[in-house]
Amino acid sequence: HAGWVLRQLARLPTPKPFADGATLPLLGREVTLRHLPGSRLGVRLEGDSLLVAGEAEHIARRVRDFLKALARREFASRAHALAARVGRRPTRISVRDGTSRWGSCTAAGALSFSWRLILAPVWVLDYVVAHEVAHLVHLDHSPRFWKLVDELTPDVERARDWLSRHGAALHAYG
Repeated sequence: HAGWVLRQLARLPTPKPFADGATLPLLGREVTLRHLPGSRLGVRLEGDSLLVAGEAEHIARRVRDFLKALARREFASRAHALAARVGRRPTRISVRDGTSRWGSCTAAGALSFSWRLILAPVWVLDYVVAHEVAHLVHLDHSPRFWKLVDELTPDVERARDWLSRHGAALHAYG
């Protein structure tokens, strides 16, 4: 099966490490990672730069931690706003780094999202949040579920298509 394995490996996106000078998409815009070795200010977004203080060997972890925290805030804000529109409230909102799902909703109302969506266009992130919030009402993919998703966010098909075409590339970062 060597041929199949080689074809699958060739399909993987080129790794994009979090390192000084690297660019990455963040909430729909490109930012450049800038290492500030002498600074003690942690990680902060300033204009189109993501400034990272500390030792070089800690850049990747610091950036990942920053992106996860930003993702958690963005998901929570968006999910609570949409859930209020449908008269529901999530019991918990968490971020993870799964490879097979962008989001999930449990029967108990706990929402979970891949932090890597923070690297996608905002309208894609909004679609995934709307999809999971709609599961607070309909724990299935029935026509009523999809009608609610359409009511909560525009461009559903466009977002689904973007994830299908470009989603795997989000796993190349970091």
